[in-house]
Amino acid sequence: MLRGAVAGRYAEALYEIASKEKVLPKYKNMADRIEAELKAIETVFNENEKLQQLLYHPRITAEDKKDVLEKLFEGKISKITSNFLALLIDRRREAFFSDIVNEYVKLANAGRNIVAAQVASAVELNDKEKGKLGQALDRLTGKKVRTSYVVDPSLIGGIVVRMGDKVIDGSIKTRLATLKERLKAIS
Repeated sequence: MLRGAVAGRYAEALYEIASKEKVLPKYKNMADRIEAELKAIETVFNENEKLQQLLYHPRITAEDKKDVLEKLFEGKISKITSNFLALLIDRRREAFFSDIVNEYVKLANAGRNIVAAQVASAVELNDKEKGKLGQALDRLTGKKVRTSYVVDPSLIGGIVVRMGDKVIDGSIKTRLATLKERLKAIS
């Protein structure tokens, strides 16, 4: 609970600052640039175990941590992102970085009118099926839907779509379970 609340507050504050900045040549806006920078920084953190140890070690001072990050990312990230990393370290919130990135991406997608969906199917969907499903989800939500696909043979057939807290379950597995419960209720 605390992680989500902390991540949400920091992500909102950063997104608000980014949204007020002017449009940039390479990116549509500053919010997009900061999102790209946050994802790149997260990748660097995740791929470097020694850097993680340094960032999360309680005895290493905030100044030392900021110096390392400044040298590592100097000239590669915006001043806003650099200041944000320094703020996280000063407030001892560096352990929440991945959660903040996830929340920031959600806010940025909401600002772009994009929603993420996870689609599980019993068999691999072909490109035509994925295209038709994507169009149907776009119409259903009134937003642009970014879908990720996984295969789950336990579904037997059909698909299950998860968008945020909504689930559309069209799997044979669920239909069989429902039928089983109805038959039990009758007898």
